[in-house]
Parts: sequence; structure tokens; C-alpha cells
Amino acid sequence: MVEARYYEKLENKKVRCRLCPHGCVILPGNTGFCRARQNVDGKLYSLNYGYISSIAFDPIEKKPLYHFYPGSSILSIGTFGCSFKCLHCQNYEISQLTPNVFEVDTERLIELAKKDKDCIGIAFTYNEPTIWFEYVLDVAKKFKEEGFKTVLVTNGYLNEEPLLELLEVIDAANIDLKAFNDEFYKKVCSGDLESVKRFIEICSQKIHIEITTLIIPTLNDSEEEVENLAKWLSSIDDRIPLHLTRYFPRYKMTLPPTPKETLFKLREIAKKYLMYVYLGNI
Repeated sequence: MVEARYYEKLENKKVRCRLCPHGCVILPGNTGFCRARQNVDGKLYSLNYGYISSIAFDPIEKKPLYHFYPGSSILSIGTFGCSFKCLHCQNYEISQLTPNVFEVDTERLIELAKKDKDCIGIAFTYNEPTIWFEYVLDVAKKFKEEGFKTVLVTNGYLNEEPLLELLEVIDAANIDLKAFNDEFYKKVCSGDLESVKRFIEICSQKIHIEITTLIIPTLNDSEEEVENLAKWLSSIDDRIPLHLTRYFPRYKMTLPPTPKETLFKLREIAKKYLMYVYLGNI
């Protein structure tokens, strides 16, 4: 295990994690909300440093990133754990459960990336990469030294200080903006909207970003909500690509799939404010 960054020691060997807005106070022997950081005798350790659950070469468009080296591929890796507990999680086997993991040296990852002539670098994806903070930071630095690009696919739930450090070695991100109402974030994801909005604002000033919103019937599919989302995003930059994707039942959520007609209608609303609006999973 590697000692975690961004935490403080409290009395009686308790610690407070300062990585994400949850700010977990963790007793000795326990883990935080994300299940990836453990208090061991008064010190906080990363449990997933160096451990990979999933690895593949993906088209960059699958992240999805449509305006960042289109037509290229990217080496994609993930681990376990998440700072959210989304009821509809698409990758719950690794985000909420305990998958099989294995170790791959960073040098081996670089070798793999170099063997694919279309590969532009590495993406930290599949589960939530920001809780893999120490490992992502170290691997991204080495990939940058080799001239590669680095990508995050993230829920955007990270405090400002670690985010600014991470952005020094990240080139692009697809950020899930899961809804544009705080009630959704609290009830469906166990998070909050304002923290994610701040994350997006900071990233927009530093790196290339694209936004994904999974449209779920009755929960975040109203015309007013998507209009407000697009209007807010355009206030940052109307050239930020927005991906509206179709929901299918998954994990603990049993609502029926999003009608395609809903996606078509919402795309037209978002296009009043944004230059680039794409549909996914249709």
C-alpha cells in the first residue's frame, strides 16, 4: 500500500480524507466512502495503488471524446471503488463490488501504448479515477515524459487542491454531469451538484473537456432541466461538446430505457445554446 495524499490526522488515530467533498472521517481499520482508502494505525493508505481491474485499447470516441484526436485509440485502464454510489451504475461490478485485480508495471503500460500505432496515450476510466489519485498522478507523469496524452473519464467529484495538481499532467477529460438538479445528485448518486460544477469550471480553464449526461426517464429528462444545463455550460464556453446518452436499466435502477424521441427532442433544446451536441447509446 502507498500512503495517501490529502488527509489530516485527528485524535485517537482517526484521519480525515481531504481528497473529495465527502471529507470522510475514518476510524482505524476502516475505509472511506470510496472503499479505496484505509486508515491503518492512524495513517491513510491507498488500497488500489498499482492495481488494475480492467485494461483495453478503446477508440477515443468511446470515452466519449469527439474533439480530441478523433480516429485515434487510447490505452484504457481502471481499478475499483468510486466516490459515488449511483443507483444506475454502468460498471457497478468494479465501482461498487470487489473485482479481481492484477498489477502491471508502468513501463509495461508504456510498452503496450507504443505498440499500437494509433494510440495517443492512456485513459483512466471504467471506475472513478480520482480516487486512484496517487497512482494516476504517477502514471500520467511517466506517460507525459514519453510524449503521450493523458485522459480522465470522471464524475468530477474532487476537491480543488488535488484537482489543480492532477491537471498539471492531464490533457483531456470527459466529465459526467449526471443531472442539473441537486436532488438527483443526493438521492441517486450520494453526491452534490455544486462540487461537480466547480470541477467543470476549473477543468475548462486548463484542459480540453467534454460533458456526458445520461438521460433517465422522470429523473433528469425534463426540457427545463436540460435547457438550464445547456445554458449554464454555454456560459462557460458554448464550444464544449455535450453528449446526451440513452439510459438502460442497470444495477439497482429498473426504470424503462429512455425513449429515443426524448433524446432527439432534448438535443434540439441543447443546440440552442451549444455548438456541439451528440447522442449516445441509440
